Amino acid sequence: MRQKRLPCIVLVVATGLLLATPAPQLTAAPAVGANAPELKLPDIDGKERTLAEFRGRYVVLEWVNFACPFVKKHYDSGNMQRLQQAFTAKNVVWISICSSAKEKQGYFVPDQIRSMLTEKKAVPSAYLIDQAGEVGKRYSAKTTPHIFIIDPNGILIYAGAIDDKASTDLADIPKAKNFVRAVLDAALAGEKVPVTSTTPYGCSVKY
Repeated sequence: MRQKRLPCIVLVVATGLLLATPAPQLTAAPAVGANAPELKLPDIDGKERTLAEFRGRYVVLEWVNFACPFVKKHYDSGNMQRLQQAFTAKNVVWISICSSAKEKQGYFVPDQIRSMLTEKKAVPSAYLIDQAGEVGKRYSAKTTPHIFIIDPNGILIYAGAIDDKASTDLADIPKAKNFVRAVLDAALAGEKVPVTSTTPYGCSVKY
């Protein structure tokens, strides 16, 4: 009687490890009411800027990506520029920060940035380049735009969205409650700020 042959099963064991590209690791978001994390970044002229140099003044940090439709909403409407103009006129420092990595959406070289700032008539006090994403991750900046407001003592007093209309529709701007304006108006008047934290909306930061 012929013996029935059993199939031969060969197991191949891979000894190597499959490595996946890790997602960007953000640190814990800075706490409102605590010291704002320090930053040290070059501006579009290559000059190193720090948060410490603006101690004694209110500071707005605006995470920006000019290729993001949510950012375009606020710049194409002139909404962001009006905020910049209104509050820099009151001695507030307005810093736009781009944390897009090289070759990712939103990354531009200094000459391109200058042209866009001129074209959009944007007037931040400085535009800082965070190509390595270190400062963005330190602040746990998640979206563009994502806004942080710091008081003259270096304390973070607001973190979150620019307003309460999470859309790309320019028509929503007049109907929106603008958190940045509300916080700065109250702070500059010596009053309690009406809101300290909201959920930011927009494009993800392209670390």
